[in-house]
Amino acid sequence: MNDIRGVRTFLLAAAVLGAGMLGSAGARAESDVPPYMSVIVGAKVPDRAATARQNVLALNSGMFELYGEAGKLVQGSILAQHPVILGLFSGAGGRFILYRPGKPALEGPPVPEVYQLLKSVGHSVMALGVVVGPHLGKPEDTSWQPSLASYRVRLKAALDSLDATSMPAEWRANNQALVAENIAFIDQALADGVVTFAAVQSFAARQKDRLKLNIQWAADTQVKHWMAVLADWKQQLGPEWSRAYAASNTIYVARQNNVLFSVLAQFFAPEEINSRLMLIETVSFTTTPTDMLESLTRIISDRTVGETFFGNAYLMDYELMGGDARDTIARETKARGMPTHLPPRVPFGSHQWPTLITAGTGPATLADLP
Repeated sequence: MNDIRGVRTFLLAAAVLGAGMLGSAGARAESDVPPYMSVIVGAKVPDRAATARQNVLALNSGMFELYGEAGKLVQGSILAQHPVILGLFSGAGGRFILYRPGKPALEGPPVPEVYQLLKSVGHSVMALGVVVGPHLGKPEDTSWQPSLASYRVRLKAALDSLDATSMPAEWRANNQALVAENIAFIDQALADGVVTFAAVQSFAARQKDRLKLNIQWAADTQVKHWMAVLADWKQQLGPEWSRAYAASNTIYVARQNNVLFSVLAQFFAPEEINSRLMLIETVSFTTTPTDMLESLTRIISDRTVGETFFGNAYLMDYELMGGDARDTIARETKARGMPTHLPPRVPFGSHQWPTLITAGTGPATLADLP
């Protein structure tokens, strides 16, 4: 027994001594760090809870890396099996690119140049209304005068050049009148030293009908061109067209009556809208073919995820939490005594146009306006 007690006493003493030595070593380790390292060593490290949170959240950020790696493989698989058509917005009337399995990408010919001429003149008219807006009715404000005088030089150069452009005579005369009226408006404003709202209204009234003609001619030029290109591509692809995917991009203000999507829709069956023909919303007017292909790849590949996990391929085309969120919104608004404002439930895989289609009263085209 005494031997056992002796052993215990010895072990206890050793433990105390060891702890003291470790403590001394730790103190020495800290003291070994030179002062110039304090800026780094003094950094506050995350506590245990913060580290745990970061470890869990890293799963989500890491998912995007995995998506990117898998996306490259999936995109290659899609392009090897399906023709893909991209319709991209541009200031020149759009770009259409055809990707064919086993062949180089084919870009459609550009819209005839007259489209850009019509659009440029049309924009010059409407831009004047925007530019003078902040300065209306402020006679003491002369800050607008140098920029408007400078733009007048460009307008005069354009007016003198219109005869040499590739426009039909009727179109040329209309554009000459538009530009000449722009110059007259600027001259009057500079002479008056102030821009009034009444002057802008009068200017807009004089230009309105001419503007409508430019818009009509530009749309006619753009649509006829791309209809011919897509008809040719559909003929070239033959039976392969039934396997083709197509997508066009849009920013919010160009979503309704989107020209490129509407043209594409004429070559697909109504039930193929949102399945093989897609409208992809972006945050800018233009985007790159690479970005569009990545978006299209994500949509198509996510459909396999929806089918695998939930038994519905088109589920992933929708906000995944949207259905449950609707139920919670309905409960919350009821509990708060508020009316619930939600659209009707739409089935996954709806082939409705991805724009507003509900009929109603009021003007819907430029021709409807007075």
